[in-house]
Amino acid sequence: MKVKLCGIQKTNHLEAAAEAGADYIGLMFAESKRKISVERAEELAAVGPPHIKRVGVFVNPSQNEIDEAVQKANLDIIQLHGDESPEFCKNQKKPVMKAFSITSADDFERMKDYDVDYYLVDAPGTEYRGGSGKRFDWSLIPEDSLPGKLVLAGGLTPDNVYEAVQQVQPYAVDVSSGVEINGEKDINKMIAFIKEAKRSAAQ
Repeated sequence: MKVKLCGIQKTNHLEAAAEAGADYIGLMFAESKRKISVERAEELAAVGPPHIKRVGVFVNPSQNEIDEAVQKANLDIIQLHGDESPEFCKNQKKPVMKAFSITSADDFERMKDYDVDYYLVDAPGTEYRGGSGKRFDWSLIPEDSLPGKLVLAGGLTPDNVYEAVQQVQPYAVDVSSGVEINGEKDINKMIAFIKEAKRSAAQ
């Protein structure tokens, strides 16, 4: 079971995530209260251990924005959380994690138009795309597997990630607000989330 901690902004949070066993960190380049500059992402990438994959999160970016972030922050994966077309996703030089807001079973049919490495399923956003802290109806996820790897997001916390992994059996789980207190990452919650996700997968 892989774990992605999204919206990392501080060095000590990155270090704690790495020590606790996180597999991916999300660096927010889209409009969000967790948004960071490319320069800050470059600084974080310089101190991050090599085993953690760096995921750049974008919403309807230009190709130049992606290329700059990939080069400077040494991104491993491009997460596209907007209205990007299948062609735009296919033309990226790095693996793509395409995010989809889930409101009905029809949303899973729409995914089949996309040939990407990871399919991130999330609850619809509120002020921003994603990151709402709400969960969607997991029973909507079809039993037949997607062409790529399923990443489950939306309302996950240390208290419910065990249940989520048991029920959905995704490739990875993704958390942001669920490990925060007053809008800032909490190291104890981060550690607890990773522990519960890994424990559930081992059962």
